[in-house]
Amino acid sequence: MRGIYSSVTDIRRKVFTEVARLAYEGGDYSRIDNLPYKIVPGKVAVYRESIFLERAIVEERLRLAIGLPLRPIDEHESVADGIEESAIAEKYYDPPLVNIINFACNACPETHYHVTDCCQGCLAHPCKEVCPKGAIEIVHGKSVIDQSKCIKCGRCQSVCPYNAINKMERPCARACGMDAIGSDENGKAKIDYDKCVSCGMCLVNCPFGAIVDKGQIFQLIHAMKSGKRVIALVAPAFVGQFGPKASPEKLTAAMKKLGFDSVVEVAIGADLCAIEEAKDFMREVPEHQPFMATSCCPSWSVMAKKLFPDLAPYISMAMTPMVLTARMVKKENPDACIAFIGPCAAKKLEASRRSVRSDVDFVLTFEELMGMFEAKDVKFEDITDDEAVPLDKGTGDGRGFAVSGGVAKAVADVIKRLDPEREIKVASAQGLRECRKLLQLAKAGKYDGYLLEGMGCPGGCVAGAGTLQAVEKSTALVNKYVKDAEKQNSLDSDYEITLGFKRP
Repeated sequence: MRGIYSSVTDIRRKVFTEVARLAYEGGDYSRIDNLPYKIVPGKVAVYRESIFLERAIVEERLRLAIGLPLRPIDEHESVADGIEESAIAEKYYDPPLVNIINFACNACPETHYHVTDCCQGCLAHPCKEVCPKGAIEIVHGKSVIDQSKCIKCGRCQSVCPYNAINKMERPCARACGMDAIGSDENGKAKIDYDKCVSCGMCLVNCPFGAIVDKGQIFQLIHAMKSGKRVIALVAPAFVGQFGPKASPEKLTAAMKKLGFDSVVEVAIGADLCAIEEAKDFMREVPEHQPFMATSCCPSWSVMAKKLFPDLAPYISMAMTPMVLTARMVKKENPDACIAFIGPCAAKKLEASRRSVRSDVDFVLTFEELMGMFEAKDVKFEDITDDEAVPLDKGTGDGRGFAVSGGVAKAVADVIKRLDPEREIKVASAQGLRECRKLLQLAKAGKYDGYLLEGMGCPGGCVAGAGTLQAVEKSTALVNKYVKDAEKQNSLDSDYEITLGFKRP
């Protein structure tokens, strides 16, 4: 589903736009009651069996985009309940971050194998022969699976010559690398928050749009309107997210039209992170620990600490690029508010940690930022070259953090510069399920001496839950952006001095 502009995508983006517009315009916020009729107009349902159900789901999406909790199903509450209290110029966070709108969930069946009409009733019936539990019988010449006996091993599917046996999985559960999604008593999806790491893969893989994360657009705009100086930190995965007209220079100008004071590229913090992790690795591996894991992906690091507590000390202590950049900017601008703009849902949770909340005031995804552009009618094609403002520079390695394998490459490149004779072995994984396998092997001693990189999203940050473009397209554009930076910084010794590689 990633990269496909569907009706779910359309509604989600309309919700972000209307929440942003509501905040910019101010006034009587009870008019939020009218927004579901604007987002889902007319008298006839388009997406579901009832237009009233469609609007009820949009109502919950609007509340969540503001940061408000879901309303109880069995009690009456206005859509506007709590909105005045949330109209503040600071972070408004009411956990949990990721929520399931119960009546939007289709109650998809849990994992099972199903014989389709493609079954030809063949004489060999290999599906029956390989089943270790005798769960398959031939009824009226066709194969039938007894679900009470089936252990879901998949052998029947693998041997069927007609591909007539399907593995049916709930899309959100399949996307969850933490196995955090189960079912409630009515078969609706339910999140086990003790397992969830807020990667957001469930919310972008649910074809019914039933899973939603909470937003901070409303409060960010109030901070701007209150006169606070808000500095945006933009993750390097932004390249290509807002269309071909949105060059880095025009993005900066466009964000100033939204009310941001200035824009800083997080690639600078990524460069600093790479240096810290390189020094950690050189100091600790293999003398004090068998391997070291990178720290920049919050979902990966939280997953490692939840499932592999014994390996937690082997994760680098370096702050993430978001935090390093925020601290650098806050040091220079102590009275400013910091807003991180990126592809990641988990960054919202990271920024709410006690150790980080004083550094990062707001977190928005690219998709939420797009809603702000729409609300203010900011178009990149209307921005002239005279208005364009260059972004602060970062190295190609720093910008490469956005794609899978980029973090490990950056750290390895720093190690090679600091100690050219040192051999550096790297292993990486993308998607939490593959990350778990990587750590299982590391625990078994298969990666001693290695630098391990984990990315919670398949494809890296360019595949985060808050992105706007197809992963392959974004990866190609970021790689080009990396090469452009490499050409620029190869002639720029001042930046190397800033990073600490050269003395002035």
